[in-house]
Amino acid sequence: MRAKRSDVSRRRFVQGTIVGGVGLGAPALGSSSASAEAATGAAEHPGEATAPFDFTTGSAALQPDRTVATACQFCNSNCRLNVDLKADRVIAVRGEDEDPVQAGGLCVKAGLMPELVYNQDRLTRPLRRVSGRKGSPDSKFEPISWDEALETIAARFLRLRDSGQAHTIANRTTGRLPRGTGSLVARMFAMLGSPNNTDVGPVCNDAGGDALAMTFGLGNFTNGYGVDPATGGQDLGSARYLLFLGTNQAETHPVTFEHLLRERRRTGARLTVVDPRLTPTGTQADRWVAPKPHTDFALALALLHHIVTNDLHDQAFVDRWVTGFPELRNHLVKHGYTPAWAAGVTGVPEETITAIAEEYATAKPAAIFCNAGVSHQLGAFDTYRVLAFLAAVTGNIGVPGGGCNFMHNTWPGDLHLPPLKARVPDLTTALPVGPDYFAESILTERPYKLRAVVTQGNPLVSSANSGRVRQAFEQLEFYVYTGLFMEEAAYYADVILPVCSGLEFEGVYMRRDDRGIRWQDQVVPRVGESKPDWEIWIGLAQALAELDRKRPPTDWTDAFPTSWLDYRNLWREFVTHTPAMGGMGEQRLRARREPLRWPCPDDGHPGVSTLYLDHPTWYRATEVLTGKQGRRFLTPSGKIEITTPELEARLATAGHSALPMFYTHPEVTGGHPTVRLGRTFVPNPINPQALTHPAALGVPGNGRVHRDFPLMGMTGRPSVVHFASVTHWTHTGKQLNGVRLIQIHPRAARRAGVADGDTVRVESPRGAVTGTTLLWEGIREDTVFVPNTFGPAQRVGDAFGDPRYEPANTLADDGFYDNLSGQQAYKCFACRVVKA
Repeated sequence: MRAKRSDVSRRRFVQGTIVGGVGLGAPALGSSSASAEAATGAAEHPGEATAPFDFTTGSAALQPDRTVATACQFCNSNCRLNVDLKADRVIAVRGEDEDPVQAGGLCVKAGLMPELVYNQDRLTRPLRRVSGRKGSPDSKFEPISWDEALETIAARFLRLRDSGQAHTIANRTTGRLPRGTGSLVARMFAMLGSPNNTDVGPVCNDAGGDALAMTFGLGNFTNGYGVDPATGGQDLGSARYLLFLGTNQAETHPVTFEHLLRERRRTGARLTVVDPRLTPTGTQADRWVAPKPHTDFALALALLHHIVTNDLHDQAFVDRWVTGFPELRNHLVKHGYTPAWAAGVTGVPEETITAIAEEYATAKPAAIFCNAGVSHQLGAFDTYRVLAFLAAVTGNIGVPGGGCNFMHNTWPGDLHLPPLKARVPDLTTALPVGPDYFAESILTERPYKLRAVVTQGNPLVSSANSGRVRQAFEQLEFYVYTGLFMEEAAYYADVILPVCSGLEFEGVYMRRDDRGIRWQDQVVPRVGESKPDWEIWIGLAQALAELDRKRPPTDWTDAFPTSWLDYRNLWREFVTHTPAMGGMGEQRLRARREPLRWPCPDDGHPGVSTLYLDHPTWYRATEVLTGKQGRRFLTPSGKIEITTPELEARLATAGHSALPMFYTHPEVTGGHPTVRLGRTFVPNPINPQALTHPAALGVPGNGRVHRDFPLMGMTGRPSVVHFASVTHWTHTGKQLNGVRLIQIHPRAARRAGVADGDTVRVESPRGAVTGTTLLWEGIREDTVFVPNTFGPAQRVGDAFGDPRYEPANTLADDGFYDNLSGQQAYKCFACRVVKA
């Protein structure tokens, strides 16, 4: 199917946060589109204006006193925001015209940033539980001082440590954190003796980074948006072929996606979008391909099979830079991973698969993009490995316009601090990777029971099998919630800590996928007594210094000096001690209109756009990263590693192979090979500090679940309006998208006896959620799409009569996950739809 291409971009259709240059209340979804059309029409009539009139010019009340440059906290486009203020109040949020990628653009979410500040539902003081069952909306909390809150937490941590239970303390970070907060948490947990400092990656996109690191040496998005300073030409904008799998960038990365579309007009690049449903991204494509959910693995294997067995690969590149190619070719042939085989698994016609393979292999350069649609699969790590092989054997790695651009790789990863001088106890082995394992630990005490948990996110909405997670947090002995609002998780907390929104502090906040970051200045005063996260952890260290009777106070105060409360001092430490970051100081970041990319080893270095580029700027970076000269790929062999004896032995401990074999989720229709996770524990070969369950791959599926639950459900972002659950706490977010619209094909709806606009219940073996049907021909007939990030505490929508919904992740099975990356399998669950 060839989708009709629209000349009106998705970003401009949703942009409406600024009216005449000033944010004047809630936006309307077509306002900017109408203005653009009016301007286009006017250009056809000489002598008429070509842009909308701006009647704020000359308004005494609406001319800003000052403008502050900051960065949007929501998606990974990392847009610069120029925030205009009058009488210290935000009156406008504007984009950055001098960033050639951003090109002045913003999406609708930029206008939600001030709504996080000026919000009657903000948490403003620390709170502690005084009565009520954990999780009950009738829970009662009372205000306390910061000193009292932090001393309460410190005392509990020390009590557990002193009783030999330090390993039962856990933390879960989130993507909203200012960069470097995770390094402070890791430092504290090392001193306490707990290995369970986890991040949000397993419910986000860890698998892609893990696969990239194993194959190429670094776990990062390989190419950059905009001009590559090493070549002077466009990087991703120079791609001649764009292969999108499981990524809806029009709604998840609208501004950087529009950059790709602008460059595509220049290059004529073809765009193929692989997604079980037609999204705004798919409408821009030359080809939209709709496989069954959770079968991208089979599609990728078939693309690779067709390329290598028809000699479409780049033999010269393979000979010089790839190890394990003959073994890969034999593996694909032996297992019969042909396009015909994949057609039977995915539902995609064989001729379509061969056409994609030939287009990708012959277009030079060609870029692969992936996001949560691939990450949230049971075989996420292995799927990403196969996609990395696809780029490698076609010579599309280490070249501008190519690469494996897997979204949401955390950058720059572990920001380093000065080495600890204090003694650090030996650590026990961490729980299996992924914060969703917290529930298993609490409820079953396997391999041990967590007793104290701190979160910077909302596991009651984000975690799979949410009903079971709720049971676990009801039983958790001590829980600290940090956040902006009384989200679902807050009602389970013993202590609640209020944090700042992104406009309320300076520093380095979100990142762009291509390793580019910005400095942001503080725009408005902090709301109430809220604090940025790094200050909370430094404050907690000071409380530990006061209460700890086994360590001298200087152990804590030296490790967490109060000078770091000023983020500029903290960032200086990161720049000094983190490899290949020497050129990323505060002043250089402040002076730039566009992001600066890591690696950037010194002030004279331009930053790296294309990882692995055969160029002096890359070799200068790798010399700093590795201490060795001339390293192009940062693997042990110095080449791209498809398979080696070491990789094979390493992965075999968890039941996997360096040459991946196909399997999928047991709730995919068709009875395909699946996986069985063992009950024992082994070291995780990707994250060796943690445990995992060994996997038996290729276990025959039986499809019995589909007798009662005939459809396949998948979750995802509701629309471009929302980012995680935080935007559901804004007036505009709930006004524009406060109803959960469940996408179902008209024929499937007829069989279920439901009509467009009906209130329905989606049921899985784990539970049920409600929503409103949206009949959509652009979705597979066997698939249902259930928007996530809705939760029952989101009272902002009450003003519009929006329902309070149970989390979509109630439907997903937490018993099946990628046992290497910890990635949760949100992209397929057996379900049925019934009228509520």
